[in-house]
Amino acid sequence: MNAKPLRFGIAGLGAVGGGVLRILQNHPVHLERRGGCPLVISAVSGRDRSKDRGVSISAYAWEDDAIKLASRDDVDIVVELIGGDEGVARTLVETALKNGKPVITANKALLAKHGLALAQLAEKNELPLCYEAAVGGGTPMIKMMREALTANAILKFRGILNGSTNFILSEIRDSGRSYDAVIAEAKEKGFLEADPSLDIDGHDAGHKLCILGSIAFGIKPALDKLPRTGIGKIKLEDIQNAESNGYRFKLVCWAERHEKGVVTLAVEAGLVPRDSIMARVEKGKNILMVQGDSVGSSLCEGMGAGPGPTASAVVADMVDIARGGRTDSVFGVAANDLLDGNFVSPEDVAGDFVVLRANEKPLVFSNQRRSEIQEQGKIFRLFSDI
Repeated sequence: MNAKPLRFGIAGLGAVGGGVLRILQNHPVHLERRGGCPLVISAVSGRDRSKDRGVSISAYAWEDDAIKLASRDDVDIVVELIGGDEGVARTLVETALKNGKPVITANKALLAKHGLALAQLAEKNELPLCYEAAVGGGTPMIKMMREALTANAILKFRGILNGSTNFILSEIRDSGRSYDAVIAEAKEKGFLEADPSLDIDGHDAGHKLCILGSIAFGIKPALDKLPRTGIGKIKLEDIQNAESNGYRFKLVCWAERHEKGVVTLAVEAGLVPRDSIMARVEKGKNILMVQGDSVGSSLCEGMGAGPGPTASAVVADMVDIARGGRTDSVFGVAANDLLDGNFVSPEDVAGDFVVLRANEKPLVFSNQRRSEIQEQGKIFRLFSDI
């Protein structure tokens, strides 16, 4: 195999960036066979060149200014692993696309906020903009929704898309420790974002749901239309009460199609039956359950958190581009053809709810009776399997 090497510039050498380097260094022959050409790193950029990352960067050119990766002659493709929806990350991605270089990113916040404009720029220049690692870590949720299920009109989907809150809820339940104590442990172990509220208040999950909703329903990313409730109001006694009565808490991303262009997207801390598929998804795992009009129900489950799974998805995008990439549509539909979604509030969507009451059996009711019993305890939506 004598194909010309494909040369990458990587911006961001944290846990995920280091994981990408490790995979490329450990499996060069395997990846060359998969991609049809050698995958090589020409240059990298990070905050501290001297930092011990557990993997050597001595063979790569260093750029103090990450944006310069987008104009280097020895970089064919830019990999953005900096994070954040503005600043250097956004400028780097835009500059790379304007300079004719494909982009791979794991940046869900950037795509949720600026995805439409970036998709238009990539498609105008006929360049791949790949982001498998932005949702689900190493679990191929983007490929499932955009490619495997493309023949279907997606009717609804449910997902657990934030491994950090999943860990917190599981750990509180299993250890009997307080919410604050488990939050402190999650911070210490690096399970939470630098700003923990991004996880705890549902913002991280909302970014991912925004991306999946665009693919599923062919609508423009609309983060500002997406209601989010996090796990902050859930206490140890709530978790114990639910568990003893056959329910389990999860931070659920859910979406439903009502009619053409009319949809609901929401992130909601709710309850699932303890014997359900969603209940078994524990710790750092993620799951996506989808109902299509032709295929019926499908699910995708795996590790959604951690540097290894996320780096795996980034390298998979590298291989995809080596094979020929995709330049047709970033969100499954041409960016200029994405619809303005007509959003219905989750409060107006029929469903079942559970009232958790101290020292009493939970009360299950439909939302038609919500006003009658809203003072009787804490109310949570009940999610059943698709």
